[in-house]
Amino acid sequence: MAVNNPENLANLAAQIKQWGQDLGFQQVGITDTDLSQAETHLGNWLANDFHGTMDYMQRHGHKRSRPALLHPGTRRVISVRMDYLPESGNEMNKVLEKPLSAYISRYALGRDYHKLMRNRLQKLADLIHAEIGDFGYRAFVDSAPVLEKALAEKAGLGWIGKHSNLINRKAGSWFFLGEIYTDLPLPIDDPATAHCGACRACLDICPTQAIVAPYQVDARRCVSYLTIELHGPIPEPLRPLIGNRIYGCDDCQLICPWNRFAKLTDEKDFKPRHRLNSQELLEVFAWTEQEFLTKTEGSAIRRIGHERWLRNIAVALGNAPKFEAIIEALKTKHSHPSELVREHVHWALERQLEKT
Repeated sequence: MAVNNPENLANLAAQIKQWGQDLGFQQVGITDTDLSQAETHLGNWLANDFHGTMDYMQRHGHKRSRPALLHPGTRRVISVRMDYLPESGNEMNKVLEKPLSAYISRYALGRDYHKLMRNRLQKLADLIHAEIGDFGYRAFVDSAPVLEKALAEKAGLGWIGKHSNLINRKAGSWFFLGEIYTDLPLPIDDPATAHCGACRACLDICPTQAIVAPYQVDARRCVSYLTIELHGPIPEPLRPLIGNRIYGCDDCQLICPWNRFAKLTDEKDFKPRHRLNSQELLEVFAWTEQEFLTKTEGSAIRRIGHERWLRNIAVALGNAPKFEAIIEALKTKHSHPSELVREHVHWALERQLEKT
């Protein structure tokens, strides 16, 4: 197909969307590269130090908000979404309501989405190449300075909600995003419109009140940041608020009324592995480093390492009701080689011992 006239480009765009759905993406949209509004929002967020220790958020200058700086020649962005919801909201809430259970953000229960989606995006690019020949492109899945949510919003996949996640009217927010930057001058889709209205459920439910204003998340207070991104000690005032969340947090998505339209995923790789959706705190706290590496192989969880895994679980154990088995388990890590682990274990022991 020659891509030198509007009709052929429109036909190609339609084919790309169909190929994307055939490859397992629930939606495909196309947008241009003008992210000036998102660039202003990002600049204000960084100026408020809301990124905490995530220095990479400001390390790349304007590459994040100006796609052609990241991949020269980029004229369009093909944005895709892939649903990952592995179980119902009722099942998730049951785990959160049991203080001795370990809650792991549901995006991380199965195989790491990065490789799976990147492989699918490469297959999509290969199909385009087979149809039109050589073209310029680069695929991304949360692996480079890309404003994926702003691009997806412009491509019509959903709107950025007050909790800063993307929401789709027909699918909620339980999905991953990926992009192909390309030099093809494809026709673009209409951007999504916002439908949060006066709702503030996500602001009110946030356990650490990290959503400091609509569309403004202070990562330094966010449980996902504290348990995943933060390498050092978790600030003591925030520890009691984390509850039994040992890797990430889904509260703002669980409460969102639009997620009543979310559907369970058919992707086998996103289904829970090693009972990660129903583990007990004492069980995962007892994992050796080798057990941790084995049971998180191919999982996004592995990136935090065994040390921060124990740090997070120690906090959750400190938040649990007083239980002799917890005290004994914490004592086994009292002399752990890691100062980070020891400090959090000591805090948790004090919390347990002071409870009646």
